[in-house]
Amino acid sequence: MAETPPERRLTRADFRYELPPELIAQEPPAVRGASRLLALDGASGALEDLAFQDLAGRLAPGDLLVRNDTRVLPARLHGRKATGGAVEILVERVLDERRIVAQLRSSKGARPGQRIELPGGATATVVAAEGGFAELELDRGARTYLEAHGEVPLPPYITRPAADADRDRYQTVYARAPGAVAAPTAGLHFDAPLLARLAERGVAVADVTLHVGAGTFQPLRSDDLEAHRMHAEWLEVPPSTVAAVAAARARCGRVVAVGTTVVRSLESAAAGGALAPFAGDTRLFIRPGYRFRVVDALVTNFHLPESTLLMLVCAFAGREAVLAAYAHAVRNGYRFFSYGDAMFVTPASGARERA
Repeated sequence: MAETPPERRLTRADFRYELPPELIAQEPPAVRGASRLLALDGASGALEDLAFQDLAGRLAPGDLLVRNDTRVLPARLHGRKATGGAVEILVERVLDERRIVAQLRSSKGARPGQRIELPGGATATVVAAEGGFAELELDRGARTYLEAHGEVPLPPYITRPAADADRDRYQTVYARAPGAVAAPTAGLHFDAPLLARLAERGVAVADVTLHVGAGTFQPLRSDDLEAHRMHAEWLEVPPSTVAAVAAARARCGRVVAVGTTVVRSLESAAAGGALAPFAGDTRLFIRPGYRFRVVDALVTNFHLPESTLLMLVCAFAGREAVLAAYAHAVRNGYRFFSYGDAMFVTPASGARERA
């Protein structure tokens, strides 16, 4: 079993913390990689304040850095119904050449057959609508259209409009596979010089792909964690990455995940007991009590209170240690969320289960 119950049944409120609004980063740092790094030793709870560029000193020759190479689509559109009513469209997933699944924001709900006029003379037709999402069919290629007319889908806690600079900064330097509507934000800190320095140090690199959906910002709607059903996200762990993990294990190197999306990818692909190539959807909800099969260390941003991402980090490094680290970050003026600072986290005792 990869999952065992925690000592007591945790609720959503157990992952609450106080965050002054002024610590929510509204802009990226002036220079990519010029952020802070809070190191947390999950076994002892020890903390150390660093710069993100100090990450190179935390990784050893033989370690394997695993990244998410998804590329963020310009996934926000503004359209109008035939009645003239405004519609905001946030693409959740591109299904095929012309069909998308999206969240629609308008004065009235969507209904099948409804047409939405879009910028550039395009039209979208509602095929189906259920549970806050709608399936739309565009009259042209979806990805090409989004690249030409979509806006960068900044998270809801960034209150300013998207700017031209966000097309670069809300994207990792190694982004390759288009399909995400939110960035794998731990990767935003890496620049080419740091990656080169890690390579010189003997740190290997492998990639997975997980297309982050807008559901990543959805709050838990129940106090009972057992009642929460995770949103589905598509991922791929290729054979080359499985081989890279095996090679790191053989040389006694650690598997270091860049972000919670990489953790979910690797752990989903190891759900059968051993890491294996995988492509498909995952609904894996990692929370305290989970035993990690693949990941040995984690680079991650600071996450929203009561979020599933915070619960994942707590499962890895221990809830009390993580919340104490967050309180330290608040006291010391760290910047939070997507454009904020980062953590380097090692696991709590008992968090790991070897495959």
